[in-house]
Amino acid sequence: MKITVVGAGNVGATCAEAMVRMELATEIVLLDIKEGFAEGKAMDMNQCATLHGFDAKVKGVTSDYAATAGSEVVVITSGLPRKPGMTREELIGTNAGIVRSVVSNALAHSPNAIIVVISNPMDTMTYLAAKESGLPKNRIIGMGGILDSSRFKYYLSEAMGVPASDLQGSVIGGHGDTTMIPLTRLATYQSTPVSSHLSEEKLAEVKAATMVGGATLTGLIGTSAWYAPGAAGAALVASIVRDQKKVFPCCVYLDGEYGQSDICLGVPVVIGKNGWEKIVDYKLNDEEQSAFNKSADAVRAMNAVLGTL
Repeated sequence: MKITVVGAGNVGATCAEAMVRMELATEIVLLDIKEGFAEGKAMDMNQCATLHGFDAKVKGVTSDYAATAGSEVVVITSGLPRKPGMTREELIGTNAGIVRSVVSNALAHSPNAIIVVISNPMDTMTYLAAKESGLPKNRIIGMGGILDSSRFKYYLSEAMGVPASDLQGSVIGGHGDTTMIPLTRLATYQSTPVSSHLSEEKLAEVKAATMVGGATLTGLIGTSAWYAPGAAGAALVASIVRDQKKVFPCCVYLDGEYGQSDICLGVPVVIGKNGWEKIVDYKLNDEEQSAFNKSADAVRAMNAVLGTL
């Protein structure tokens, strides 16, 4: 089995390293346009094999899509990262051209691949990939909601003083500072509502911190985060290649679900060998559905920019 990661920057390299340690494929191809960059990252990872005890291989290549032929999954991380003060939306112009080219080149060599999009602005790049590729909608998946949900559970764990692994919580809607929707009503700690453990004020603080979680890290480290995004991408790929049927919040093409159509937006989906296999209905209340609709409106406004490029 072969998996390709396009973009050997922080997120792409971290995703590839997580996948090789999980041995999700016999070969993971890491591709970048910078001469020697992916090759160097791959060599560094392969030199960890005896230290971490894995047998899978990483192959680094420079712009050689022929080396990616036969990939079952193609993860797209390439594009400009965010800088402090920069919104995800400001990346549309540059990253749209990159994602369009990557999708075309990757599918020319791996026509049966499932496409995982991590590049920002993720919702719009996923929509672009869905429209440009012509693939069945289940084979295009945006990763953002998995990362946002991980951050949500982190902030809940900090507020409650409990392990994040004992928490369940989802973030739906757009992958943006003003468009994501942490579902505090449905979040649980060992099967009990987190609202039984935290005040409304504290839950509001957790929600607000989650929504700006990416911007917070960008401000601290001077660029986009990479450990959690890379790990989130690897977790998504694992559920695909191992047919785990895990339920993750992912950005997928909606055709009437959650009251929205012709848009890629974060909703809970079952992830298996065919890509996303089923959308789970969380039965949102009126307040949550209203927030979801507003999120969709904001993402549509970003998508409209694609028509001007």
